[in-house]
Formats: sequence, C-alpha cells, structure tokens
Amino acid sequence: MATKEVRSEITGSVWKIVKQVGDSVGEEDALMILESMKMEIPVLAEATGKIAEIRVKEGEPVAEGQVLAVLES
Repeated sequence: MATKEVRSEITGSVWKIVKQVGDSVGEEDALMILESMKMEIPVLAEATGKIAEIRVKEGEPVAEGQVLAVLES
C-alpha cells in the first residue's frame, strides 16, 4: 500500500478534526480545520484513500510543513 503524508501549509493550531483514523476520504475532502489569525483553513486530502494516522490533536499548535495525517491508497 502506498502512503501519502498530509502537511500543514500554515503555522497555526488545530481547531477541529473532521475525519478519524480508518475513515475513507476522497480527493479534496476536509480532514481537519486549522485556525490561524482568527481564520479557519481546511486541510484537504490530496488523494483518495483511507486515513492511516492522525498525528495531531485538537488545540495543538502546528508548524508550516508539519505532517498532520497519513493517507493509505
């Protein structure tokens, strides 16, 4: 199985996790929502697959480029 890392495009914090480990996702599905400077930015799946890992928790700060989740295809 191929895996794909989903990385943060911004520095901020995890406002809400929408999907859970084991969920199937389609391309462009929202996995979680980050908050930065009072803006909510969705983190989207870049490919169809299944969530293998979520590496952050709600409320946790994240850095630009940090791996947030791992998808299996």
